Amino acid sequence: MRKIWNLALLLPLLLIACASDLVNWNGRVGQYTYDDVIRELGVPDRSATLTDGTVVAEWLQARGQAYATSFGVPRSRIQSYDITQFPDRYLRLTFSPNDLKLQRAEQFAR
Repeated sequence: MRKIWNLALLLPLLLIACASDLVNWNGRVGQYTYDDVIRELGVPDRSATLTDGTVVAEWLQARGQAYATSFGVPRSRIQSYDITQFPDRYLRLTFSPNDLKLQRAEQFAR
C-alpha cells in the first residue's frame, strides 16, 4: 500500500518534469534572443549582467515539495515518519554580450 501511495505522489512530479523538458533550449542556441525568451517565459526570477556584458538569467520551472508518510506498528503507539523532499527545478540561460542571443542552456535543481 505504501508503494502505491508513493507512486501516486511521484507521478505528478514526473509529469511536470517531463513537460518542462519539452522545449529543446539547446536547439535554440544562437537563434533565440533575450527578448524572445522573456516573451515566452516572462521576466526571470533572477538575472545578472557580467562585466563583459553577458546576461545570465534563471527561471523557476517547478517548485519543490516535501511529502511525509507515516506508518506504525499495529496495536501500538509507536509511529514513524518518512519524509521525502524534492528540490526546486530551474532553467538557466546565458546570453551573449553583443546581441543578447542565447549561448547556453542548462537545467538544475536547488
